[in-house]
Amino acid sequence: MIGLGTIINVCAIIAGGLLGMLIGKYLKERFQKIINVAMGLSIAAMSLSGLIAGTITVEDGKIGTRGTYMIIFALVFGAIVGEIINIDYQMERFGVWLRKKTGNAKDPVFVDGFLNASFTVCIGAMAVMGSIMDGISGDFSVLLTKAILDFVIILIMAASMGKGCIFSAIPVGIFQGTITLLARLIAPLMGDAAMSNLSTVGSILILCVGINLLADGKYRIKVANLLPAIVFAVVAAYIPFLV
Repeated sequence: MIGLGTIINVCAIIAGGLLGMLIGKYLKERFQKIINVAMGLSIAAMSLSGLIAGTITVEDGKIGTRGTYMIIFALVFGAIVGEIINIDYQMERFGVWLRKKTGNAKDPVFVDGFLNASFTVCIGAMAVMGSIMDGISGDFSVLLTKAILDFVIILIMAASMGKGCIFSAIPVGIFQGTITLLARLIAPLMGDAAMSNLSTVGSILILCVGINLLADGKYRIKVANLLPAIVFAVVAAYIPFLV
């Protein structure tokens, strides 16, 4: 069944969020805060491993770098487009609307939980490649693996950041579902270079989520306004001097 992978992924996020909420009820505030820090560090470490894999090369015993111009191109132009559209504001406004409609108007961390969880589980090569495979052949093995990872991630985030994390299932369903439906159109564009670029830039955006968690509200990187960088990362794969 085409689309089953996204359905499983959405259900895993909801289940992880509900279990995390249950656990969070029994955690004192100081434990919730330290879990939040631990989650920020974990996300940062996870993203750095992906970033290093995509940018560091070893040839003849010498360490080098690659993709520097691609990263600059994708992030700069992605940020400009994202700022023009102001995706961050739209996402935040949607989070505020969700908070009111779900009867959580007095929850001060609902929107932050929704935004941080959404960016963590939406961004990445697994979401794109898994959805394409699901859309073309019905192979949801990659999305099944992602669902297991997302279950654990959302469980921990919901334990410290609350109910808003559960609703990250909505953007995941929309994002992956759309890619699944358009898979046959997107697949020819997603060669090895495009997937490598997407993975590298996606790792940088996930690193931003980790930094936001560690900053604990003192300042916030507008990750949503950087999301178009993923599209420009794919475009960069077809520009000779950026490959």
